[in-house]
Amino acid sequence: MNQLLKKLRKYEIKIRKVANNHLQGDYQSIFKGAGLEFDDLRPYQYGDDVRTIEWKVSAKGHGTFVKTFREEKDQSVYFLLDISGSQDVGDASRKKMDVGKEIAGVLTLAAIFEGSQAGLVSYSDQKEKIILPGKGPKQGVKIIQGIFNHQNKSLKTNLKEMFNFALNLVKKRSIIIVISDFIDEGYERPFKALAERHDVVAIQVTDPKEAALPSLGIIPVYDKEEGRTTWVNTAFGSFSKKIAETFTSERTHLQDICKKNQINYLGVSTKDDIVLPLIELFKKRNRTMKRG
Repeated sequence: MNQLLKKLRKYEIKIRKVANNHLQGDYQSIFKGAGLEFDDLRPYQYGDDVRTIEWKVSAKGHGTFVKTFREEKDQSVYFLLDISGSQDVGDASRKKMDVGKEIAGVLTLAAIFEGSQAGLVSYSDQKEKIILPGKGPKQGVKIIQGIFNHQNKSLKTNLKEMFNFALNLVKKRSIIIVISDFIDEGYERPFKALAERHDVVAIQVTDPKEAALPSLGIIPVYDKEEGRTTWVNTAFGSFSKKIAETFTSERTHLQDICKKNQINYLGVSTKDDIVLPLIELFKKRNRTMKRG
């Protein structure tokens, strides 16, 4: 565990240094934008978050106004981590599960460093590990142990239930960082509802094999969630084309949902160093979250 903490801490420090250089010290911007108290009203400016518009005042015809906020002392950050069987894809040394856990671990340390309360919800098709928000180094270690030491009860996926569970669990407006491959159906409604109540970040972890399966002839494909093997002929061009189209359409669908519902989206491949994608996330939030 000590070696793991050192590795995650090394990542976190590296990200903070790069972010400080590129964002003029506004590293903590990823943990801002939620957990706010109403302060005042001001005229709308181009680029303001439309969710902050005060429609009742604006409807009086004197212009469009947005709410401004001040930071609450107890900022909560929840990590919703998908640990279902579909995450077990990739090279033996680096699977989607490994990348997702690394990201959750690094951002946990970052949140604790910035003084936020951090909590964890690990989910498959049922709740796997729940750690309620808390502050300080001990809380950070507790969450990281919960991420890396947990043994699954189930390998199936149910994002709909994960989002419904979060809706019932998290009552106070918080930052919710969802880490998943988003390979599931029927999750859209509670996902959108979560974004209406909270400041949501969606981190989609993918593997190149999901977009371009190599032509290897007839091979067995094991479905870990269902526990069964299916034989497929990868030599058929139509099969490879269908795999690529499905991957692209599902990713585009998720990106569209995020764009329409003010959700920050980030895609991370198992081939990526997680530092640069996370820096891009900081930059994106720095541009879009207007504090007033």
